[in-house]
Amino acid sequence: MLFDRDGTLIVDVPYNGDPERVVPLPGAGEAVALLRSLGIPVGVVSNQSGVARGLLTKRQVVAVGRRVEGLLGPFGVWAVCPHGPEDGCGCRKPAPGLVLAACARLGARPSRTVVIGDIGADMAAARAAGARGVLVPTPVTLPGEVAAAPRTAPDLMSAVRLALALPPWDHAVERDGAR
Repeated sequence: MLFDRDGTLIVDVPYNGDPERVVPLPGAGEAVALLRSLGIPVGVVSNQSGVARGLLTKRQVVAVGRRVEGLLGPFGVWAVCPHGPEDGCGCRKPAPGLVLAACARLGARPSRTVVIGDIGADMAAARAAGARGVLVPTPVTLPGEVAAAPRTAPDLMSAVRLALALPPWDHAVERDGAR
């Protein structure tokens, strides 16, 4: 299972390069611990355009990731895009690159992977990679993103439980906007 970082696992502090400002969202530790207890690999897929914008360094992004792991436990993979929106890379969500790279490093098929995030780009990246998505809306989530999401949950633990209840699939056909 893959998670977006900011706004999904931790409080979104724009362009945060300070590990001391990392605050887990309510239920994040329990949700990730549940997956680990079931032997399900977990990873993080995160756009960090602050690197391209010169607002933080790759070293700071790594330091924040270490703090996240110190608070929530280890993740099997961190797939991070340091590019800006105008760079046209294939890794920046909504492109599938981060999801595909994380799946490859975890040895997981995208078609059996769920991405949990808080914005439409997370859902689009999941869909583009052939994975499933669960949106956990926050105040920054646009109404159109909620309406377009294949499935939504009110909080992270509910999203994990919903993801666990989804039947495994490899070549499912979308029906009514959901897989």
